[in-house]
Amino acid sequence: MAIEDTTPRRSLLGDMDLRAVAPFVALALLLLLGAVANPNFISLANLENVATRSAFIAIIAVGATFVISSGDLDLSVGSMLAFTASLMIMFLNAAPIADPFLLLLAAMVLAVLIGMACGLANGLITTLGKIEPFIATLGTMGIYRGLTTWLSQGGAITLESREIQDLYRPAYFGSILGVPAPIAVTVLLSLAAAFVLYRTSYGRHVVAVGSNREVARYSSIKVDRVRTAAFVIQGLCVAIAVLLYVPRLGSTSATTGMMWELQAITAVVVGGTALKGGYGRVWGSVCGALILELVGNIMLLSNFISEYLIGALQGAIIIIAMLVQRSLARRV
Repeated sequence: MAIEDTTPRRSLLGDMDLRAVAPFVALALLLLLGAVANPNFISLANLENVATRSAFIAIIAVGATFVISSGDLDLSVGSMLAFTASLMIMFLNAAPIADPFLLLLAAMVLAVLIGMACGLANGLITTLGKIEPFIATLGTMGIYRGLTTWLSQGGAITLESREIQDLYRPAYFGSILGVPAPIAVTVLLSLAAAFVLYRTSYGRHVVAVGSNREVARYSSIKVDRVRTAAFVIQGLCVAIAVLLYVPRLGSTSATTGMMWELQAITAVVVGGTALKGGYGRVWGSVCGALILELVGNIMLLSNFISEYLIGALQGAIIIIAMLVQRSLARRV
């Protein structure tokens, strides 16, 4: 009697490959749409501007890829950025360091430490406190935003030293080997993150924890340590975004980074990373951030849709991306 083969059949490319390729296909279609909508869209200057502006969300999304791949979620990244940037600027304004270069270097180190500390706090509250990450980071989002409002007294915190501003300005407006600094930093960070996620034991543990925590525990993986480290990586990425954000405007307020958590999560999901965890796409997340910025840019350069609907469109994009992921998952 013949035994029926019940092994699930995949497409030639495989479902995982479809999820990996889809964001880049969408990016190509958007570029084509933008070129049709406005001839100025495809200019090198405009595309360079789009890539530069997307750097903040792309960098934060790289960190979010680790958190989401491990099965968690961080809603505090926008508030964390505002809080970290505010403390960095206050330090630059008040620290008793005479040498401008040493002062700036110390402030940058401080920002990195604050970002990682905030990420560590999110991780420990989630793992040791046994609180769902959605609730834990919703709480810390309020804390970081409230502290920023208190520090600024409802106004703005502005970098006062003109000398420091001029010294720090190239970090955003300068270039590295002809490439705008924010784009170069994003690429270098993404290369490092991709290596960690795809080529190290920690990256494999992140995926294992996101796939099934109980199985990961039985495999002697320290689940809570892996999850906490992912939140620390998120905090580090937020701090790197701060290092590029401060020289751009030299000021922060209670509204700095508002709704950036939605954009970062959307970029990760659009990039092909499953919101339930289990696998991550670093380059897909960067592509997702570019897609979001391109959508806004096309709306500004054309009269198809009002630019005031950008937020609504981003919300629709994450819903569509989740529906696409679910349809692909059903084919496995």
